[in-house]
Amino acid sequence: MKIGFVSLGCPKNLVDGEVMLGLARDAGHEITPDAQSAEVIVVNTCAFIDNAKEESIDAILEMAKLKRDGGCKSLIVTGCLAERYRDELRKEIPEIDVCLGTGEVPEIVGAIEAKAQPMTFYRGPLGPDPGPRTRDPGPTYLYDASTPRVQTTPRHYAYVKVAEGCDYTCAFCIIPTLRGTYRSRDEESIVQEAARLAKAGVRELLLISQDTTFFGIDKGERGALARLLRRLNEVDGLEWIRLLYLYPTTITDDVLDAMAECDKVCKYIDLPLQHASADVLRRMRRPGNREAYDTLLARIRSRVPNVTLRTTFIVGFPGETEADFDQLAAFVRDTGFDHIGVFTYSHEEGTRAFGLDDDVPARVKQARRSALMQLQKTIVAKRQKARIGQTVRVMVDGPSPDSPLVLQGRLEGQAPDIDPVVYLDGCSADDFAAGQLVTARVSGAKGYDLVVEPSACYT
Repeated sequence: MKIGFVSLGCPKNLVDGEVMLGLARDAGHEITPDAQSAEVIVVNTCAFIDNAKEESIDAILEMAKLKRDGGCKSLIVTGCLAERYRDELRKEIPEIDVCLGTGEVPEIVGAIEAKAQPMTFYRGPLGPDPGPRTRDPGPTYLYDASTPRVQTTPRHYAYVKVAEGCDYTCAFCIIPTLRGTYRSRDEESIVQEAARLAKAGVRELLLISQDTTFFGIDKGERGALARLLRRLNEVDGLEWIRLLYLYPTTITDDVLDAMAECDKVCKYIDLPLQHASADVLRRMRRPGNREAYDTLLARIRSRVPNVTLRTTFIVGFPGETEADFDQLAAFVRDTGFDHIGVFTYSHEEGTRAFGLDDDVPARVKQARRSALMQLQKTIVAKRQKARIGQTVRVMVDGPSPDSPLVLQGRLEGQAPDIDPVVYLDGCSADDFAAGQLVTARVSGAKGYDLVVEPSACYT
């Protein structure tokens, strides 16, 4: 059968989608990028915050229309929204034939062939935290190196999940309920998958999980992530190995040392801190405070020279005062992060924060987000000017989605899709292939992005 696939949400969800595509392909089905010609359409959804849920619902409704009016015979909804609202979805959108949750990825072939027997998971009430290993474990599925995947990212980079689930109980987050408790993959499985991807042309490997620095801790394996990085550093064909989604209490010195010493591991720390006010962090059920974060960031910069720091913050969490926000703004101003993302708080049922009064008005949330982003824009503008004339190494990504005649790439300190980019001045799409590394001189800046003049290609 011809299978159309729509995948939404984070890279972790993207990997689930790639696995489902691989399972469908190995079962003999044909993957088509044309939803109009698909006999079965799969919508892989996200349910993290309101905007993500709305985007998922819109995609489902759009595909439901194709089922009503086109040649689509079956509509399957998968992922976090299906895990969280399967009964409601089937009731409100009758065009949906099957809902598969996050732990039911292997059921995709049965769903396509109308033989699905979806599992169900008990979701008990969220009360006082009973401890990380005694909660309902939730979904337990975890893919490995033998699991088929169809890579949907550009050929030269790929995401690899090192673990699934989460043991933390952050008040604003529904992920542990949707994804289950933390479970690390076997080190050998990850290395095998990395080698296979490199052989297929992948040059940049992005390691992901809900907390990548927790890797191995659930199994009692000390130093597991540092060992993994050193082994991946020896994989032929890889040029960059990037860590995403780290956690402030699990960044150990051995990981920082591996990052500093391994030439392929990007000097790039993606560390969602969420806030800087001790009062807000306590209500968020997050560790640390401004002083602890200052100490941590100083340690990172000391052990990993020239490291790029990226973080995300939430503004408008219940009870956040102007004084709390001022502390956050001062933290951003003093720290000088290379990249930040700012989200307005989304009041999500099923989270511990849902029991709090969502007392920060939407207009205040938006104003605080805008103020923080404007502050960051000022910080980056100064830094961009200082970079002009520097020699840099650029990973070519290919023609710009906005201007196909312009060639686009990234520095080691820029992750795909979430960070600014680099434009290669005077180059056409024929000059360099995606995945090539080139040396270049920074010649200018366009907002958050840089303009460079390539001088050589060395891979």
